[in-house]
Amino acid sequence: MKALTKVHTYLLAGILLLLLPTITQAQHTHFQGTVKAHNTPIIGATVSLVNTTYQTITDENGQFIFKDVPAGKYTVNIRFMGFEQFTKQIELPLSKALHVTLTENSEQLNGVTVEGKNTVQTLNRQAYNITALDAKKLHNTTLDLSHALDKVAGVRVREAGGVGSSFNLSLNGFTGRQVKVFIDGVPMDNFGSSFQLNNIPINLAERIEVYKGVVPIWLGADALGGAINIVTGNSYRNYVDVSYSYGSFNTHKSSVSAGYTAKNGFTVQVNAFQNYSDNNYWVTAEVADLASGLYYDKRVRRFHDNYHNETIIAQVGVVGKKYADRLMFGFTAAQSRADIQTGARMISVFGDYFRKGNTLLPSLKYQKNDLFVKGLNVSFTGNINLGTEQNVDTVARRYNWLGEFSVKPSPGSERERSLYKFRNNNGITTTNISYKLNEYNSFGLSHVFTTFNRKGSDATSPNSQSLKQPRKTQKHILGLGYKLDASPKWSMSVFAKEYLQQNTSSLAYTVDSLGWGNTAYKEQTKSFTKTGYGIATSYYITPKLQLKGSYEKSYRLPENEELFGDVINLEGVDTLRPESSHNINLGVYYQVPTNDMHRLIVEANFILREASDFIRPGLNTNGTKQVMTNQRDVRNTGFDAAITYSFLRRLNIGANVTYQNIRNTTRFENGAKVESAVYKDRMPNMPYLFGNGNAAYTFINFGKKGNNLTFIYDILFVEQYYLRWPSQGTADTKYIIPRQIAHDASVVYTMKEGRYNIAVACKNFTDSNLYDNFSLQKPSRSFNVKFRYSIYQ
Repeated sequence: MKALTKVHTYLLAGILLLLLPTITQAQHTHFQGTVKAHNTPIIGATVSLVNTTYQTITDENGQFIFKDVPAGKYTVNIRFMGFEQFTKQIELPLSKALHVTLTENSEQLNGVTVEGKNTVQTLNRQAYNITALDAKKLHNTTLDLSHALDKVAGVRVREAGGVGSSFNLSLNGFTGRQVKVFIDGVPMDNFGSSFQLNNIPINLAERIEVYKGVVPIWLGADALGGAINIVTGNSYRNYVDVSYSYGSFNTHKSSVSAGYTAKNGFTVQVNAFQNYSDNNYWVTAEVADLASGLYYDKRVRRFHDNYHNETIIAQVGVVGKKYADRLMFGFTAAQSRADIQTGARMISVFGDYFRKGNTLLPSLKYQKNDLFVKGLNVSFTGNINLGTEQNVDTVARRYNWLGEFSVKPSPGSERERSLYKFRNNNGITTTNISYKLNEYNSFGLSHVFTTFNRKGSDATSPNSQSLKQPRKTQKHILGLGYKLDASPKWSMSVFAKEYLQQNTSSLAYTVDSLGWGNTAYKEQTKSFTKTGYGIATSYYITPKLQLKGSYEKSYRLPENEELFGDVINLEGVDTLRPESSHNINLGVYYQVPTNDMHRLIVEANFILREASDFIRPGLNTNGTKQVMTNQRDVRNTGFDAAITYSFLRRLNIGANVTYQNIRNTTRFENGAKVESAVYKDRMPNMPYLFGNGNAAYTFINFGKKGNNLTFIYDILFVEQYYLRWPSQGTADTKYIIPRQIAHDASVVYTMKEGRYNIAVACKNFTDSNLYDNFSLQKPSRSFNVKFRYSIYQ
């Protein structure tokens, strides 16, 4: 009997041991919910159970979940920058999910705010190296999108002049078309000169995402060094936002945004904006004496640099339907006219030469989540630009900087006689398909197709055979990716991309054997096929400390303007080869644990780029135009770092610095046996050290409750750099782009919690001579005032 009892005891103990996990599980529960604002999911909100170790962040659908939480009473706390904290007592288990709607904090700053990298990383739940600029907090400023980007670590926007001038975008050492720009995930490759970053007002954007290095496949780019995505999607159902600014040099800017969504899902959105400026700012230039041909320095005003553009973007469609979460038909119409004051250097000055263009761009957008099965999401966009561009250079004169001119033999021109009018006939389609198998695994497939077919004619040369030659490209980019969310701490993405481009152009050659006489053209077609791949991973050591790393073998196929020219200041080179690069990014993000009064964020990133056939800009033989060329081997090692501090959301202080050591590692040029004279030289005409600083202070409820007064100060620093190879030339012939230091100040007053706003700004208040490109001076000191009215429901 005792033996039997002992057996029963052992058996009962074994059964209890087997049931223990189940019993324990029964004492635990899952706690989940969603966080929204203005009926839109908030991504990256911090959700925690007070006085416990349970803390997480909301995903791309605004959802959060805690697993295996012991039953009992808790205090849930939800935070997100710019919104009031949410606190509520709960008792687990709950009968249903917790749904929370946050309200905006009326004391949020109206100054410049750069969101930290982990904010964007949690926005997308990805491991990519991302920095985001919160554009909403810049809506009261007079900035356009390009000047807003100039405040981000690692980004440098180099302008050729004032409002509407040409510009070059640099990101961590890669520049120009090596960096891809998107609007809501759609490449801006075919938007035309009337619709560019430096003429789009900041009010059009909700945020700006900067991907440094590795680019996710859903953007579908052949970017070499990163990408910039302008997010314009307005989350408000009904809204009106109107602004107007006036400033120095007779500068006028205005914008109107409005949207309406009915209960049945019908929606319409309209965005319109215009820019105008005389751009007659002061410059110090070499003035030519037309009689003697001698030059002397003099401070003068630019006199032939007027610019204006007008744009309207209209979309109509439905949202929230069974067949489509969003189906929008759109049309963009824009026009612009720009006087051309100089060539690639200010020694070339023009007085009648100008360019004009228009954009006529129909578009289609479709998006559906959980198509056929849960977790299968599909989106498609397509557009084609039917607009035209024209250069007009028919006045036979030679100008100097005083506006004086001498007459040339007629017919003639200032540079190249032209009435060339052309249409690029370029279109883009983007398709993205993603499938979330479960909470840990998801897959993605993307495809981008672009087409280009330049056709034009010139009334001054109606029989020109060169203008009739084909200039065509077709490009496919196919991406496949896999993402693993192993835990709230660790995530990883791997991907592969297939690049295919076909270029068609003509080669000129002489017909007769003596090498002179008749010239004919032979059509030629080139095709490139390349395969890239990469991986990106992120790990949170603590909820405040994040490490991330990524590697990519990337390719970039030559762009249309690089191959065929822009018909102004860039010559075409149809022999350019695709460039490639091994990209490595390592980064750290740390938010110093602070109380509600203080907030300190420190972030740093290291980059290594090993590029081949690097496409870089240079000057043509006579120095009047830019021309692109392949540099066989280039290495870029560098870093960028940023620090931001805020106190009670009244004081904001921030600074960032970027260093990029871009070196020529081509030891032997074109098979030569003698080492290149510029081997290991720093690449010319590229800034290598620059940074930004800013400070803002807000007086809350200034004059009346709901009114805020903010003072903002910004400083920009760029170290001097060489125009040409540092090893070449003498001290007298080493052209440099001098050190830049620019100071800006502004005051913003918001009334009735942001409904009425007025801002006064002074740019370059020390009136320094500023240059982004050799001898091309940027605007002198200027003043601007902006009025804005906004209402949202």
